[in-house]
Amino acid sequence: MSTSEVLVYSDGDLLAAACAARLVTRLVDLQAAKGSASLVLTGGGTGIAILEQLRSSPARDAVDWSRLDLYWGDERFVPAGDDERNEKQAREALLDHVPVDPARVYPMAPSDGEYGDDPDAAAAAYADLLAANAQPEDHAAVPTFDVMLLGLGGEGHTASIFPESPAAYETERSVVAVRNCPKPPPTRISLTFPAIRQAAEVWLATTGEGKADAVALALAGAGEVQIPVAGARGQRRTLWLLDKAAAGKLGTTYRSPRV
Repeated sequence: MSTSEVLVYSDGDLLAAACAARLVTRLVDLQAAKGSASLVLTGGGTGIAILEQLRSSPARDAVDWSRLDLYWGDERFVPAGDDERNEKQAREALLDHVPVDPARVYPMAPSDGEYGDDPDAAAAAYADLLAANAQPEDHAAVPTFDVMLLGLGGEGHTASIFPESPAAYETERSVVAVRNCPKPPPTRISLTFPAIRQAAEVWLATTGEGKADAVALALAGAGEVQIPVAGARGQRRTLWLLDKAAAGKLGTTYRSPRV
């Protein structure tokens, strides 16, 4: 697993714009090198702000959107049209405005979808999809995602892996149903640590003073059961993108804004 790199920006708007620009460059480079790329999306205010910045970027069309595989790190298990769905927010922010290939967009099932109101069945189906898309060189039942975007909560959750929850202890399954989440909606579907750590690069983006304790604990080496974001690491790179407030409890090495 990779070590953590930290970039600190003066505010959330600048962070979102910089992350979007960095993402364009990375996807273009990947497509030039191997013909296609894969990206795992996240929800939350910062995650959606990055997609909105990407939508408005002058460099947006440098990406060949038809050669991009899109997945989600987690999803709120609500009906398809619910405004809480990460998929709906991502489509409104970006995906409805770029020429993605619908066959290469892989949302998690909603609660009114083909698996009905059964989050375990929906999670198992997504695990099966990941396994079907994995290649022999991935050496796992999950594709080696090129870039995975993740956020985090003030108590340290990432994706929908909450502290001390069953998902935080999962070591085998790639996708699980999550119930009784302390943050609504209570039922979700989430990638697990084994799937997250299959990503080549994990980018953790967050803003706000309320995240500062979790950021500091994770970067200080906290256990992943207590602070799940500490367990989110990429094979080749783990990149933290923070605003000054979220980085406020880090050591002086990280306090000076890079931008």
